[in-house]
Amino acid sequence: MDYITNYNRWLNSSKVSKEDKLILLSMSKEEKADAFYKDAEFGTGGMRGILGPGTNRLNEHTITRVAIAFGLFVKKTYENAENRGVAISHDNRHHSRDFTLLSARILNQMGINTYIFDSLRPTPELSFAVRELGCCGGIMVTASHNPKQYNGYKVYDDTGCQLVPDSIQPMLDILSSLPNELDIEVPSSSKKGINQIISPELDEKYCSLVLSCQVHPELDKNGFKVIYSPQHGASLESALKVFESAGYEIIPVKEQCVHDPDFGATKSPNPEVASAWELSLEYAKRNHADLCVMTDPDGDRCGLAYLSSKGNYERLTGNQSGALLIDYLFKSYLEKGIMPENPVMYDTIVTSDLGRSIATSYGVKVESFLTGFKYIGERIHHYEKIGHGPTFVFGYEESYGCLVKPFVRDKDGVQAILLYSEMALYYKRKGIALDEAFKNLEEKYGYHHACLNDAYFEGMEGNDTMKRLMKELHESPLTSLAGLKVKSIEDYLHDVITFDDGTTKKIEGLPVSDVLKYRFEDGSTLAIRPSGTEPKVKFYIETKGKTSEGLDIKAKSIYAGIMNRLGLEVK
Repeated sequence: MDYITNYNRWLNSSKVSKEDKLILLSMSKEEKADAFYKDAEFGTGGMRGILGPGTNRLNEHTITRVAIAFGLFVKKTYENAENRGVAISHDNRHHSRDFTLLSARILNQMGINTYIFDSLRPTPELSFAVRELGCCGGIMVTASHNPKQYNGYKVYDDTGCQLVPDSIQPMLDILSSLPNELDIEVPSSSKKGINQIISPELDEKYCSLVLSCQVHPELDKNGFKVIYSPQHGASLESALKVFESAGYEIIPVKEQCVHDPDFGATKSPNPEVASAWELSLEYAKRNHADLCVMTDPDGDRCGLAYLSSKGNYERLTGNQSGALLIDYLFKSYLEKGIMPENPVMYDTIVTSDLGRSIATSYGVKVESFLTGFKYIGERIHHYEKIGHGPTFVFGYEESYGCLVKPFVRDKDGVQAILLYSEMALYYKRKGIALDEAFKNLEEKYGYHHACLNDAYFEGMEGNDTMKRLMKELHESPLTSLAGLKVKSIEDYLHDVITFDDGTTKKIEGLPVSDVLKYRFEDGSTLAIRPSGTEPKVKFYIETKGKTSEGLDIKAKSIYAGIMNRLGLEVK
């Protein structure tokens, strides 16, 4: 169905509110096309989209259709699904509570019990709730770190893990078979489900388990100041409770501790963006703090900035902070004799090689997966289910997401900020700033410069362009770039690695995904993939050397080379 037909269908429907029809009538041609050229889709972080009327938007009609599909899916997939129920949580965004209550009503009408919190809770606590309550699934209403005009919908299995492609495909098949979002009717069960408010005892148990992640809780915290921002989001209450119980002197960024759906006191809710840190760094300078930590709106990601040896505040990337934490944790585990036998760490194919080098030096096996923490959560469950295999000791992504202990099966920003604070405190007591600690790692394991660049493709035409460019890259692979010879190409869409001598090797154990990774003769890498949550292509570049000299320039050259190859503007 073309976008004009979809647009007119909404404009003429009695089920569309007068308010939404006024918005429809005010749309430009480009806005109509973007709102109606496709249905909102599930990507690496669930279904995300701009709020508003349209098939490619999040609204009561598109949410209703997805909630019905998920309800049908759990009833078909899990024994006693109706009684086990579904746990639902949400962040601070516009309509997040509305979509939570709507989903609960729909599932209840379908005969499925639901459990909701009395207000917003972070993503990791939703994952924990599914496991703790014995639910058959979970729903998290969030758009994570996306801008304020977005919201989203993540679905979880009975282990508290986001559904991976093989698991979610039956639900997507159900979704595609349903009537459109305006014509669909909620199936009605003769026995209705019950909606229950989750007891505060679950909050207490979650926070207690987060506290159990500490390795050196005995460290003297006197005079160690931490600035904390939840970016207006859902981790505020649990993070402050954990920090208080652990004995840290926490200074909250008060302006960003309001659950504001407009994110009024921040320039960006994304910890990866420099402008997100402006207010936190003001607080740090004013209070002479040692560390700044930040969780994103749904509390699964975190970032940090620290007082450097030069006396200024510097930020760490997800690759850098992850590497430091890996070294700190594994060294501490060995010193305390608590490293399990056959330990394993999980990361992703776009994460820096530095963390892998550190992990293997401590005797920890490393397994790498596609982008999306659901693959890490699934792998943890896989080894638990078969009853043997390596023991999980850490999992992380380059995008500020990590997991220390697997009572949660998603990224956990509260676990992360607690352990990052402990790590910074540990080094402070030794008289070492984090930049010095990181330099020590580089001197031991080699210098790594990892960076991420994005190219945006807005609207229907942009989406077509993005697909065309990725298709061209798969069909006409590069042999060299920026003066560097390509040694191998990992094509995850076709499950094959092609080497420069023409030989090939099958990629085993990973699902098909529209990702390419180039490895160059000097050890540099370039990974390219479309975002699963925003209209953009991501370019992950890593350069390596025995010193840091020239690594940044080489990375910029690789980026300029791929932009030129694709006919895109370097930004």
